[in-house]
Amino acid sequence: MKKRVFLFTILLTAFTTMGMAQNYSTGAGFRLGSFSGITVKHFISGTNALEGIASFRWGGFAITGLYEWQKPIRGARNLDYFLGLGGHIGFWGDEYYWHDDGHPGSYTIIGVDFIAGLEYTFPGVPFNVGLDWKPAFNLIGDTHWWGDGLAISIRYTF
Repeated sequence: MKKRVFLFTILLTAFTTMGMAQNYSTGAGFRLGSFSGITVKHFISGTNALEGIASFRWGGFAITGLYEWQKPIRGARNLDYFLGLGGHIGFWGDEYYWHDDGHPGSYTIIGVDFIAGLEYTFPGVPFNVGLDWKPAFNLIGDTHWWGDGLAISIRYTF
């Protein structure tokens, strides 16, 4: 009986600690990188978040939706890592750099996205900063693998 109570206490403590991955429920701000734009991240549970990104590049824009898993890094207070996946839809205008005589100057794109990064939430101040890599693959439109999705996000948290 003592073993069961002890095991239950350890599991309860572990799940309680895991559920406190972030220090806010919603954050909104700017994403600065090769695909710059705005970002909104909202936690639907202690370690699961939805992130929406509206990014601008090559005379067009893309809307990205991501499902993310976020966990604290042991021994690093207020620093979390996160992984996620999702999709995007958008278009690129005539400024698209692959434009040449054999390709049209604009594309409608639909594809899949992955994300991996670190996020630090400042204690006592309603801001956080994140560094992530968000590679993507266009399934429709201009089908390319885009691995240049490195960015810094700065969000106001509430």
